[in-house]
Amino acid sequence: MSTLTVDDVHTYYGESHVLQGVSLEVPQGRVVALLGRNGVGKTTLIRSIIGFTPPRRGSIRYGGVNIAGRPSYQIARLGIGLIPQGRRVFPSLDVAEHLTVNARSRGKTGWTLERVLGLFPRLRERQRNRGNALSGGEQQMLATGRALVANPDLLLMDEPSEGLAPLMVRELGRIIGDLRGGGISILLVEQNLGFALDLADHVYVLSKGTIVHSCTPAELMANDEVKSRYLGV
Repeated sequence: MSTLTVDDVHTYYGESHVLQGVSLEVPQGRVVALLGRNGVGKTTLIRSIIGFTPPRRGSIRYGGVNIAGRPSYQIARLGIGLIPQGRRVFPSLDVAEHLTVNARSRGKTGWTLERVLGLFPRLRERQRNRGNALSGGEQQMLATGRALVANPDLLLMDEPSEGLAPLMVRELGRIIGDLRGGGISILLVEQNLGFALDLADHVYVLSKGTIVHSCTPAELMANDEVKSRYLGV
């Protein structure tokens, strides 16, 4: 059982101090939502965890190992998967190639190409279509499936509902619930407050690079001051 623990993380872009002492925890098998307005550092935290933008100070521990500053490929091998904002599918690769290239047998989660195609029947129909020929919803399915075939224990999901039709958002919520039921931990970065609160076990609110509130989804729903001041709702 592996818990992600972020402790006093400071991350910079050049001399711009973006994350200013962020601390949070994602227990095994739980969905933790990270909420906040645009530009407050949510994606920077995801990039810090996965190794794209290493923090200058602080620790990021996963399974008791400090992964801060490690190369991204080493972090991925520990069982951390990424579904990036904007999907980032390869335009020249078809669906099957995306899912084959990233496949890795590890752990007990058991995600295979066939299992992903069973989860997303639309991808089965579109197996030979290239990434640039897919709709936004299909690209989101592919980005999710691409992460799953690496068989992660922890998924970092950065704005997964962005740009999706309401029907696809509901389907995505069902899938996230199923993943949690299967023991996968999820750090969910979201702008869609209702979507995030329906799924999360715990919520952190980020503002100007600092965690300003930590609570259960029910407590956040009842806190009009925090929602208005930090989330604009």
